[in-house]
Amino acid sequence: MANASVLPLLEADGQDVVLCCPPLAERPMTAVEAETAARMFKALGDPVRLRLFSAVASHEDGEACVCDISDVGVSQSTVPHHLKKLKDAGLLTSERRGTWVHYRIEPSVLAAMGQLLTPRAVA
Repeated sequence: MANASVLPLLEADGQDVVLCCPPLAERPMTAVEAETAARMFKALGDPVRLRLFSAVASHEDGEACVCDISDVGVSQSTVPHHLKKLKDAGLLTSERRGTWVHYRIEPSVLAAMGQLLTPRAVA
């Protein structure tokens, strides 16, 4: 079995870091790894949240003000609910600047998602 490093995802409180997850093809996941990955995929399983995640990821510097990403096909009042779900899953971080909240996807999160789905290397 390869000694691949696992990448961080934030806990729901945004403070603690949980290591998640080796590539699926490397070895069977532990229960904790599966819970962490499932939380991430569950958050992205909603089309509105996937659009918001994509809007932040594709925005300049991987950061977007909530005012720039609220046009995702739902009422503006429900956008913060969806963004909170993404934050709780460890997929976004946020920072309040004045009256606006800016969201960021950490590069390690995108790398973790890519690594998780990386197929087994063929020798």
